Amino acid sequence: MKIVNVVCSAGRTGFYFDDQRAIKRGAGHDGTFYVGEPVTEGFRAVRQAGESISVMLILEDGQIAYGDCAAVQYSGAGGRDPLFLAQDFIPIIEQYIKPQLVGREADDFRGLCKMMEAIQVDGKRLHTAIRYGVSQALLDAVAKATGRLMCEVVADEYNCTVSETPVPIFTQSGDDRYDNADKMIIKGAQVLPHALINHVETKLGKNGELLADYIAWLRDRILKFRATEDYAPAIHIDTYGTIGAVYGNNNYKAMADYIEKLGEIAKPFKLRIEGPMDCDSTREAQIEALAGLTAELDSRGCDVELVADEWCNTLEDIKLFADNKAGHMIQIKTPDLGGINNTIEAVLYCKEKGIGAYQGGTCNETDRSAHVCVHCAMATQPTQMLAKPGMGVDEGYMLVYNEMSRIMALRKAKKA
Repeated sequence: MKIVNVVCSAGRTGFYFDDQRAIKRGAGHDGTFYVGEPVTEGFRAVRQAGESISVMLILEDGQIAYGDCAAVQYSGAGGRDPLFLAQDFIPIIEQYIKPQLVGREADDFRGLCKMMEAIQVDGKRLHTAIRYGVSQALLDAVAKATGRLMCEVVADEYNCTVSETPVPIFTQSGDDRYDNADKMIIKGAQVLPHALINHVETKLGKNGELLADYIAWLRDRILKFRATEDYAPAIHIDTYGTIGAVYGNNNYKAMADYIEKLGEIAKPFKLRIEGPMDCDSTREAQIEALAGLTAELDSRGCDVELVADEWCNTLEDIKLFADNKAGHMIQIKTPDLGGINNTIEAVLYCKEKGIGAYQGGTCNETDRSAHVCVHCAMATQPTQMLAKPGMGVDEGYMLVYNEMSRIMALRKAKKA
């Protein structure tokens, strides 16, 4: 079945674009706003509304397949592509992608993605957000044209099996780490709460005491309010390099002593620590430091798991971290990888290497990108996937949970 037209519409995301460089330079808060001048090219303010582009592929039988182009919250930072504004990039899609898709058969997801990923504009690859959204639409188009669910297309083309049970959902709290943790416990989130520990003095503590206190509070909160005694979520804390800032990025013994202590506090729940150090210098320095700390914890028999995040943005990065055992789990930030096909390959590669796969993303996505990511997760079966978009807990968890439930119900009905 052929694609006969490509239509784009501008949209909003579930969060904001934040100028990370301006924030690191001291931009303050005034309610939800940041005050101060932006410093990253393209930003009109330090915080501004997140934007997306819906890419709709019209099939010859009238069906409409679609995906949403979206970029991460800290767009334009850390070597990422520039700020993603709809008015700038809709013309790119219409000029360079539409002519390549119109008239093509929607019968080969991997082949269509390979063609799309190879398109260049002025010698550069398409913006990661464009490749992310267009690949979603291509997956939906192939599914609709062949009478399958998107997860079934992924399973068929990548030789994997659609899960018959839900993938554990990881919810993120933002700075509202107390009230939002309560929401997570009520919902029964399997992994929680992220917690945004991105500042030593106010969140980690100069000796790590604030995070230790928070984990103790969270442990007790779960035990007090869990609906059933078998509810045992993993506690996953993103520390944004603050542990390394206190103890030294390469002081594996001191960091391991502290992390081991946190693991004991978290019991009876499993603890994951994301981003224990942030080596600003190079990707290779980050891999070396994280691999060293991982080995130190393993040598002690410590069951706390480290999660790679910083400097791990592309499929190539993910493979390098996995090959070097830099962390027990790797976050696969879906928009940063470009085409959703790269996310699929990244999850499968981590599993092949015996490394935990966290199919993540950003709060700054859309309902559509979240739904498509659920299909990829149900087919590839990562260790966990992110509830998204937004920071409100309830909405993102609902979107991801309900799509998983629909997939399982539809597949069960097919077999009946």
